[in-house]
Amino acid sequence: MSGESVVLAVDLGGSSMKGAVVTEHGETVAAERRPTPATGIVAALIELLLELEATALELGHTVIAAAVVTPGIVEESSGIVRYASNLNWRDVPLLELLGVRFEFPITVGHDVRAAGLAERLLGAARGSDEFVLVPIGTGVAAALVTRGDTVTGASGAAGEFGHIPVVPGGELCTCGQLGCLEVYVSGAGLARRYAALGDAGLGGPALSSSEIVELVGSDPVADEVWADAVRVLAQGLAIMTLLLDPAVIVIGGGFAQAGDVLLSPVRAALAEGLAWRDAPEVLLSTVGTDAGRIGAAILAFQVAGRGSVVNGWPAASAVAA
Repeated sequence: MSGESVVLAVDLGGSSMKGAVVTEHGETVAAERRPTPATGIVAALIELLLELEATALELGHTVIAAAVVTPGIVEESSGIVRYASNLNWRDVPLLELLGVRFEFPITVGHDVRAAGLAERLLGAARGSDEFVLVPIGTGVAAALVTRGDTVTGASGAAGEFGHIPVVPGGELCTCGQLGCLEVYVSGAGLARRYAALGDAGLGGPALSSSEIVELVGSDPVADEVWADAVRVLAQGLAIMTLLLDPAVIVIGGGFAQAGDVLLSPVRAALAEGLAWRDAPEVLLSTVGTDAGRIGAAILAFQVAGRGSVVNGWPAASAVAA
């Protein structure tokens, strides 16, 4: 189909940039993924947006807006990324830098909060005004939604779920604290802990987190690190539940691909950890690992004044390419 109004959506991560051209019907008509460079990230981001724009024009579409979502502490009102460790950014006026290069409106958002928006409008939390999205990948964060509004915090740093210190005197986190949830519950943490036990003669060679999950039930070292991950995650979710009282907790990111190996023990451990109240419903994301990019597309239509088009998008959206 040609001649449609489209937006450009980019999910900027520490290791890769995922971009797409998305129609008002939620269809991805072009997608591009490339590594995030160690330096010159803004220039590479502009180059990606220019290529996406050129592709949209070649297809006969009209670009009406763009959105870029990024990790870190994001001041969404000004579009300034106050701090993003995995991008080596501090006080980067991203919206201003992008705005001078393009004629259509652009907005800048937080990647996990954008993913939460996608999950609420299209995914497992569809229709819920009280929910938490916890994407677990290389690291861990959370999108916190209460009364239909996303909690951002005084400095834009709300949702640093991975850096809740839940293990007193625990292992050192890259942030400098001891016993952070992310040390035990993340792709990087799982792989590191398995490798450390392997180096001690208790396990095998260095494996990815997905490979470790496949060994659960047949490898005692995998069983140990996975049991620790489940226990710590359930403890963190219990804290989250008592603070926010969500109706639904959605687990996303790469960890969600573990399926029932993750979901069943986490549900049981969370229920056991809440002595006087019922546990909220715990679900796996149905939007998937493209949730940040899908959320960026939603933000782009909103900044274009066309936010209502999302109401017609299908559940778990065709935006995922």
